[in-house]
Amino acid sequence: MKIFVTGTEGYIGSLLAPMLIGAGNEVIACDTGFYKESSLYHTDGPTPYTLAKDIRNLDHSDLEGCDAVVHMAELSNDPTGALAPNITYDINHKASLKLAQIAKDAGVTRFIYTSSCSVYGVATGNDLVTEKSPTNPQTAYAECKTYVERDVTALADTNFSPTFLRNATAYGISPRMRFDIVVNNLSGLARTTKVIKMISDGSPWRPQVHVLDICKAIKCSLEAPREAVHNEIFNVGRTDENFTVKQIAEMVANIFEECELSFGPSGGDNRSYRVSFNKIATELPGFSCDWGVQTGIQQLHDLFKLIDMDEYIFDHRAFTRLKSLTYLLESGQINKDFFWSYPKGL
Repeated sequence: MKIFVTGTEGYIGSLLAPMLIGAGNEVIACDTGFYKESSLYHTDGPTPYTLAKDIRNLDHSDLEGCDAVVHMAELSNDPTGALAPNITYDINHKASLKLAQIAKDAGVTRFIYTSSCSVYGVATGNDLVTEKSPTNPQTAYAECKTYVERDVTALADTNFSPTFLRNATAYGISPRMRFDIVVNNLSGLARTTKVIKMISDGSPWRPQVHVLDICKAIKCSLEAPREAVHNEIFNVGRTDENFTVKQIAEMVANIFEECELSFGPSGGDNRSYRVSFNKIATELPGFSCDWGVQTGIQQLHDLFKLIDMDEYIFDHRAFTRLKSLTYLLESGQINKDFFWSYPKGL
């Protein structure tokens, strides 16, 4: 297949593109370059031709001849969405919908959209939420995911098959590392400070999924028979990988020796949801999760030891989305609309 992949210089994309190329596909990569400042470690895998372009500026010609689009290039996570809510809606909702329409007009038959389990927001009761449960987004980031799902669903027809992957909270190593997600963040703290001091009681539930299992779900969605994925939503993860933040912190403290762990009072973050992943396990051909949080934390531990990670690396702006964008804004490298611009005074 010839696959157009957005966000290839991000946390997931830097792993996904080599995986798809290794499977024999031709990959056309697209990334605006917000997070390409540095890598946590280097790999020897293949790298795709990359179109350095904002997704808001893509047109029909960029997708000509492509069989599928995998769309990941959005402003990621809730703090980043809160930094500029209007821009979040412009990029994450409007530009994503525009890309889907361009793809359909260009004759692309598969459109894989990486959504998020954060669309469930606050789930009441003890039942696991499923793809049929009501969504309850609590942030601009999560709201945009629901809008894209709704609007791209309406584009589906016999020649255009969208698939929506609601990923659990990601973790695991990647060259374009993120330390602003819970397992990676707590593991980084344990490595560099030997202290995990929670400001809450850690009671909220969060489903977890390894970044390589997200890549596997995307690959399986591209390879599946059309009828298995046409206009379908899949929660991406494993049902027994729902954990409270407290449980995750305790697992990290057990693997990173001599790490002190403490908890605070009940916090103000009311987002809590436990998710069923039975559908993807039974209905997406070839998919099963290869990783669990325990093995993922051990992987992080081993990498940190190998690269001798210290506080400077852990705290570097390149590995936290909010820090990266704030720096680009304050230095004048991107303007208030998040388009690239020359730094002031140059």
